[in-house]
Amino acid sequence: MADLIRIKKKIEDLRKEICHNDYLYYALNQPKISDKEYDDTLRKLKDLEEQYPQFTSPESPTGRVSGYVLKEFSTVRHRVKMLSLENTYSYDEIREWNVRVLKHIEDEKVEFVVELKIDGVSASLTYEDGAFRSGATRGDGETGEDVTLNLKAIHSIPLKLKENIQVSFPLLLEVRGEIYMKKNDFGIMNKEREIRGETVFVNPRNAAAGSLKLLDSSITARRRLNCFIHSFGVFEGRRSFVTQWEFLDFARNMGFCINPNSRLCRNIEEVISYCREWGDKKENLDYDIDGVVIKVNSFRQQDKLGSTLKSPRWAVAYKFPARQATTEVLGININVGRTGVITPTAELKPVECGGVIISRATLHNFDEIKRLNIRVGDSVLIERAGEVIPKIIKVLEKRGSKRVEIPEFCPACSEKVVKEKEEDVAYRCINPSCPAQLERKITHFASRAAMDIEGLGEAVSEQLVSKKVVNNLADIYSLRKRKDEVLTLDLFGNKKADNLIEAIEASKNKSLSKFIFGLGIRHVGEKAAMVLAERFKNIDALEKAQRDELVDIYEIGPVMAESITAFFKQSSAKELIQRFKKFGLKMSEVSRTAGPRHLKGKKIVFTGELSGFSREDAEEQVRLLGGEVSSSVSGNTDIVVIGASPGSKFNKANKLGIKIIDEKEFIRILKA
Repeated sequence: MADLIRIKKKIEDLRKEICHNDYLYYALNQPKISDKEYDDTLRKLKDLEEQYPQFTSPESPTGRVSGYVLKEFSTVRHRVKMLSLENTYSYDEIREWNVRVLKHIEDEKVEFVVELKIDGVSASLTYEDGAFRSGATRGDGETGEDVTLNLKAIHSIPLKLKENIQVSFPLLLEVRGEIYMKKNDFGIMNKEREIRGETVFVNPRNAAAGSLKLLDSSITARRRLNCFIHSFGVFEGRRSFVTQWEFLDFARNMGFCINPNSRLCRNIEEVISYCREWGDKKENLDYDIDGVVIKVNSFRQQDKLGSTLKSPRWAVAYKFPARQATTEVLGININVGRTGVITPTAELKPVECGGVIISRATLHNFDEIKRLNIRVGDSVLIERAGEVIPKIIKVLEKRGSKRVEIPEFCPACSEKVVKEKEEDVAYRCINPSCPAQLERKITHFASRAAMDIEGLGEAVSEQLVSKKVVNNLADIYSLRKRKDEVLTLDLFGNKKADNLIEAIEASKNKSLSKFIFGLGIRHVGEKAAMVLAERFKNIDALEKAQRDELVDIYEIGPVMAESITAFFKQSSAKELIQRFKKFGLKMSEVSRTAGPRHLKGKKIVFTGELSGFSREDAEEQVRLLGGEVSSSVSGNTDIVVIGASPGSKFNKANKLGIKIIDEKEFIRILKA
């Protein structure tokens, strides 16, 4: 027994020694031992763990190169949505953003934290009581892919947070960061791939993204990825922060890698000075950056500023000036975008621009072609800013003769192309069954805000369309009798196919408002879909609605009314609705005025995971009872409903003295 205790202590000491050296090497860039000494220590630990398997642990450094091979990645729903940032492209735009911030933060001093915008891949990491438990990609912001094993293979991500006398571990910590590859490691990897006759990666960002999504984590481990942590989504228990700067300091003490070039600025001019400084120095770094992230330092002020559906108002990204190159236009193609917009695209003589070979550029619209007076054969100047699609700035030399004509019919489905308003620049195809738009329309139709069909995301939609399994939106409801075709999709087995078919069948009973929103009618958002469903009650009545009738509805303007009537006038739309009916979709709405209305005038906020129903269904129930759902807690909030693992909204509600109820109490209110 004494020997086992001694061996266990030896194993624990070796783990601590390795983790400490990882911290010195990756977080502080101050290694104290050679690579050989590090490898020898790791080998000793591995030998002991193999000899005494009873002392193995998921937090052991030996687990980084596990060699596990997955069949597929499962999806993970983020506890707190991972928002994207609005971009600015000039110092004047930064100042304009600052004016908007100060307008909402009256008579208060505002400080900013500026951080280099790493050109990498976003990921979230979850720790429970100091131990790394799971990690996921950003995905669509609400759900991502579970890449835990691959993230464990990255040495700069601690498997166990550092023990600290001053700061104890949080009960639950979810941090966000950027996975990236250093320029030197990228060069070495590409040379090795060349020697093996494999395709080389275009840039370090693509290499990092590809490495993070490998099904074999041992290959990921050999790619030498790194991670900088920049923010957190969830922090529960034992401590809270006042500022972003304080969080970065905490994260550094816990063992995370924090970009050493972050800076606290007292005003916006110091921020601009920082942006100017790194615009000149960025090439000296051993990793790629494409801009600067600017954040309001105070979390209280961040809460006051709030967020839109997509972006926080308290943060913005400044993108460095674009890179330019000269080339020749080889051809001009007319494409149909996923939203139906008819877009001209220039095929270019391949040219290097900002480290990437460019062979095509967007021309945006036909007004832009007219402005540039561009023709095939012209010599042009192109510009590329970060990962933004290259665009043509101007014609340098006129060499072509043939003009580009605006198409009368959609090149993908031959339906008539429309221009909704004379002042619009975009021509579009509004056919709901247009094959060029179908992939995007299926993804939107299946989204949580629409028909909420779990498992029918972008990757599956792409396969359904590319393999011609479905030819229109309604075709997804035919999959119940075509399971053999579903099984031909990549990574699909019996259980996954059954789950998808079951989710599709369950969606048949969704409300009319969700169905209307799912159709993707231009200008019709979630709120408008609810208004239309409440007014017309079923799809037949809406289909027959005239423009004047729609305009009379307070929330429906003339532009939206035109869009709705134009949509339902199409023979293809009428045929699609008939197909939905054939498959048994409900397409009717429960009246919001009938029955109990005991939540009328109440503002409700949800936080945490509900077990009895989805968040969307819970919000729908609140609206049926006359209540209003909000995404943030404020002094105007009446009730906060908490599920499992509630987030920061719970703490804020406590501070403000707002009524807090659990899921059982919420169900009681619904049944009252």
